[in-house]
Order: sequence, then C-alpha cells, then structure tokens
Amino acid sequence: MIVSILSMFVKTYLMKNITVILNLIFLVSFNLNSQTTTGLISGPMLTGVELRNAVIWLEVSKNITKVDIVYYPKANPVLKKLQTYRGELGNEFNPIKIELNGLDINTTYAYQVRINDKEIKLPYPTEFVTKDLWQFRKPAPDFTFLTGSCSYFNQPAYDRPSKPYGEDSSIFEIMAAIPAQLHIWMGDNWYTREVDFFTKWGLNYRASITRSQPILQRFLASTPQYAIWDDHDYGPNNANKSYILKDESRRVFMNYWGNPSYGEENKGIYSKISYSDVDFYLLDDRFFRDADEKPDSINGLPNPDKRMFGEKQLQWLENEILTSYATFKIILVGSQVLNPISKSDCLRHYPQDFNELLRIISQNKINGVLFFSGDRHQSEVIKHDRIGTYSLYDVTVSPYSAGTHKFSKLEANNPARIIGIDEKQNFGKVSVTGERKNRILKVEFIGLRGEKLGEWSVNEKELKF
Repeated sequence: MIVSILSMFVKTYLMKNITVILNLIFLVSFNLNSQTTTGLISGPMLTGVELRNAVIWLEVSKNITKVDIVYYPKANPVLKKLQTYRGELGNEFNPIKIELNGLDINTTYAYQVRINDKEIKLPYPTEFVTKDLWQFRKPAPDFTFLTGSCSYFNQPAYDRPSKPYGEDSSIFEIMAAIPAQLHIWMGDNWYTREVDFFTKWGLNYRASITRSQPILQRFLASTPQYAIWDDHDYGPNNANKSYILKDESRRVFMNYWGNPSYGEENKGIYSKISYSDVDFYLLDDRFFRDADEKPDSINGLPNPDKRMFGEKQLQWLENEILTSYATFKIILVGSQVLNPISKSDCLRHYPQDFNELLRIISQNKINGVLFFSGDRHQSEVIKHDRIGTYSLYDVTVSPYSAGTHKFSKLEANNPARIIGIDEKQNFGKVSVTGERKNRILKVEFIGLRGEKLGEWSVNEKELKF
C-alpha cells in the first residue's frame, strides 16, 4: 500500500512538472550547443525598453567578429531593420549592448540575433513592447513588475564544503511564464567566491558564468531587466567602500546590466527608472558604505562617520524625488531599511543616513514612498509608524535560488512585521492597478511551484500626508 501511494505521488509530481523538466533539458542542450557552435554565451537579455528605444544585451565568445540584431514590428515583418554592434569584440569576456532607436510607441517588436552573419535559432520568443505615451492623454496604465534577490548557482570546485548553498533554480522558469513589464534584481544577483574576490578576471568570470546559466535564458529574454547590487555581487561578504576592486566591480556591473545610468562622477551605480505612474529609485548600498563594525552612535548621537549611502547620493535622491509626480515612489536598497530588530545589514544601523532619508521624505512632504529590499533570505513586510503622517513600509523579497533562512529567535515575533515568509524560495509579483487617485499596489510572494505564499497591498490614499 505504501509503495503504491509513493508511486502515485511520484507520477503526479512528474506530470505536474513535466513542462518545466522538458524545458530544462531542452535549454541545457541548446545552451551547450550554442556556446560551442554559434558563439552565443548568454542572452539575449532585454533591457532599456522605453517609448521609442530598447537595448538588447548579450555575451559572445572571443572568436566572434560581428553581431547584428534584426528587428521589426511584429504586425508588419516587411519593415525589417538591421542594427550592427560597432563596439570592441575579441576579448576574453564580451558582454555587449545593441541599442534599437527610433521605434514606434506602444508597439510589439520581434527581433533575431545574428552572429557572424548567421541567425541564432532560439527555443523561445524574442520580442518586446515599447511603452505607451499615456501622459496628458489617458489614465496611467495598469502594469506588473517582478522583483527579488539572492541568486546562487553551485560550482562545487569553488564553493564552500558541506551542503550546497544553491537550491532549486527552476524558479526562473516560473518567472519567465509570468507576463510582466519589467523585473528588478535587488542584489546578490550573483555570488562571488574566494577565488573571485581579488582579481579583475575573477569578478568578470563570476558575472559571465552566472549569466550563462541555461535556466536564466528564457527569463532574461522575456522581461526587461534592471538591477541594483548588494555585497555578494559587489565583492566579498559585507564588503564596503574599502574594497580594493570596487571600481572594477562597478565596471563589471555596468557591462552586465542595462540601467539607464550608474551613479555620478564615475562613482556608484545608483539610478532611476519609471513605468506608468511609478518611479523606481535604484540605490547603491555598497560603493559609499562604511564598515558595519563602526559604532552606530557616539555619545548618544548618530555617528556622522558611519554612512551607507553617503551625502552625494542622498542629495541626488532628494532632488530626484522632489521632481516626481509618480503615484508610488519605490526606493530599492540591497539592505533592509526599516527593520527595528535586525542585528545588521539594515539602514537603521546607519542612523546618520536613516535620519536623513526620513527627513527628506517628511520635510518635503513626499507622498507615495515605499521601500523594497533584498539580502535576508527571507521575505517580509515591515511597517514603520511615524507621528503625524503616513506609515512607511519595507517590502523584503528573498531568496531566488540561494539558501533560505528561518526567522531567528530575536526576529520570530517582530512587532513591526505585517507578513513574514521564511524557509521558502520566492519572488515578488507586484501589480499596480486602479483608477486615478485610487491606485493600489499589491505584492504577491510566489513560491517555487508558482503558488502564492502571501499577499499584501496598499492604496495610494494610505501613503499621503
């Protein structure tokens, strides 16, 4: 009887997951063939999709001399155009970006990658939709974005001994199947190891080998991708501004992502993107960061020499957010912002910047502010009440495929937590819907099999002075 029940369970599980299994087998075989015969190492990855522009990212092997993108409106294939990559090729690592400009608004485009004048046949569609020009013309479009953090792929030769840290990566197949207008990686997007920390080659290798994972390819092509970083894709664990290869790490980040900008004066990676009536502020919690071990306060006052963001980045944020007309203003940080119980890796342990950030919001009466964060290998929504104005929320989403954590004894009964999910891989599916002046932002925490693990929402009316 027991054997029969087990047999039935296995058959049921396989039937439910047969599509994912077949996709994995196909993608692995395709990826291996692609790298050896076509010169395509990873990608194409979709990014930089705007009203009349889009960017296609990919990485090719050293022997490739020419890369083109053929693109056209999906409804009118006769209008084909070709864009050739004009930058440098022939390096050991060749991540490249090809800009497609002069596109039509609110139009679906299809495209193909050509390498050395041969079209690359991909096992999934490659297309995108340009943004709609809705401002002053129609209500803000409803839309969906995905987000999360902590993506680890095992490499036993260089991983630490004991149980592998990387877990089930099929979560990216689940994400690829969800229609969304953009995806934002919230840090620890790849994990540098001891063999990577101290050489430029190592930093480039880790980004390249992670990006080439077969399970990622469909997802990278399905949804426009943007990113911030945290310690593990910046450098060593808990790395700060003293990291000796911080400038090279920034170059690697710029080469492997397609954000519209990367800090100011060649420092940091902070930037801003927008979709519909939402502005996203992509903050940098590492390049300017002082050591966690510095004291939070001196003689009862915030330590002015312990900063996470630094003065220049916060000035940029204040000027940017003051000019925003967005319904929701989402500030994304690799580390948590509001958690009052977190022992480390939280902005509260940097009171100089924490107080300054809250001052920016309060003094300027900025409506609609939300925080999103990663890092913790657990997901939760933290609420921070303020006297005389609306409460702030910090939505933490983690992990994708890295190891999961259990809430510690200290945090198990965190009074600031509204919803908590631990010991489960997950990502965030966020929808913004509703009529003008009644917009709702809903966060769904989605698990490995596409199941909903939890849900939280907020109306724009709850985020006003």
